[in-house]
Amino acid sequence: MRLSLLTRWTALIATLLTVGIVIAQALSHYFPNRPGLVLAVCLLCVVPIAIITIRAQLEQMLSLFRALTGTVTSYQDGDFSFSLHWQHNDELSDLVAAHNALGDVLRQQRLALVQRELLLDTMVQNTPVAMLLVSDNGPVVYANVAARQLLAEGRKLEGHRLDAILEQVAPALSEALARGGDGLFTTRAADADGEEEEVYHLARRSFHLNGRRHELLLLRQLTMELRRQEVQTWKKVIRVISHELNNSLAPLTSLAHSGAELVRRGQTGRLPQILATIEERTRHLETFILGYARFAKLPTPHLATQHWAPFLARISEQIVFRVVGTLPAEPYSFDPAQLEQALLNLIKNAHESGSQPHHVALEIRRVHDVLRIDVHDRGPGMSEAVLTNALVPFYSTKRSGTGLGLALAREIIEAHGGRITLANREGGGLTVTLILKLSDASN
Repeated sequence: MRLSLLTRWTALIATLLTVGIVIAQALSHYFPNRPGLVLAVCLLCVVPIAIITIRAQLEQMLSLFRALTGTVTSYQDGDFSFSLHWQHNDELSDLVAAHNALGDVLRQQRLALVQRELLLDTMVQNTPVAMLLVSDNGPVVYANVAARQLLAEGRKLEGHRLDAILEQVAPALSEALARGGDGLFTTRAADADGEEEEVYHLARRSFHLNGRRHELLLLRQLTMELRRQEVQTWKKVIRVISHELNNSLAPLTSLAHSGAELVRRGQTGRLPQILATIEERTRHLETFILGYARFAKLPTPHLATQHWAPFLARISEQIVFRVVGTLPAEPYSFDPAQLEQALLNLIKNAHESGSQPHHVALEIRRVHDVLRIDVHDRGPGMSEAVLTNALVPFYSTKRSGTGLGLALAREIIEAHGGRITLANREGGGLTVTLILKLSDASN
């Protein structure tokens, strides 16, 4: 049966008053002429009983309030193991039930949080990426297993200053950390065959934790991954070269055999045609091999100040294109031979895209603090997959392509400190953009 606090206390007060009245009437019956005695006896009997009864009731409530205060303090300390009980079915029992439900929710959340922290710590500790968390004044706050193995041969790093730890590691690592920022660096590790180079990537992130600045250092070993990529690249190179050599050598072998057979028979009329075909296939093979050699041995650019009009005039003597807009009046410093080769490759690709010759255009303009060179065509453009891989060496969608034209242009532009981008044009076609930083000669 549920009784509210108001009902219980009203019934208690009414009961105490009734008891007092009954006692007073009984005493008045036995002592009709002694009202003072009746009042004194009532005060001595009824008031103590009322005080004891009300105090007992209040003591239960005060005990509950003290228990509530204690559990709230425990919740603040992260201890959610307490629950309360109230014997009456009233508003306080509702408060206790809500309090216990809150404790259950917090306990479940804490358990889930502990499990997630355990999972996260297990993952962080067992990741091959070395992780260091360093506070603003130098001591290491956290280090996983990979970091301890890399920097301290498995010993604990927490509490040690980073500069003291770096005194015991490879100089390349110390220099990489001293430079600041992200980047790659190479160290030499001793093995059974002598010394072996190890390549690492360093990433740094700063943030505030508990009101203090911290820095997270991530050191990832890339040696095996780079070796796998190197092997894959070599396999691809070998496949492309083997395919091209077979395409050229097989006809050459057949033509040479046919020529020898015709000479043996004394039928030399077709020899000029056979020799011309052999010469054409040989030149193609020579061009193919020279393209690979040029890509593999791209020299450092030799910068020279050039004006755009005569430079483009030399290119227009070799391939057809039109100039869009007005050429910059100021000269620019670049390697003329290399940039000429890059533009020739791009304009040649534009023609081979199926674009009409008069749609192949070149535009040079200054945009803010960079120089932008655009090569436009009106071919079919590129799909997303081709756009993603077009600048990768040896990637080609052409049946007889080497996949080096765009890759060589990229190498040349990046050697000049610039970058290359590709984008489909509205209305069809492709734009290849070379972005170069403005040099002193152009300012």
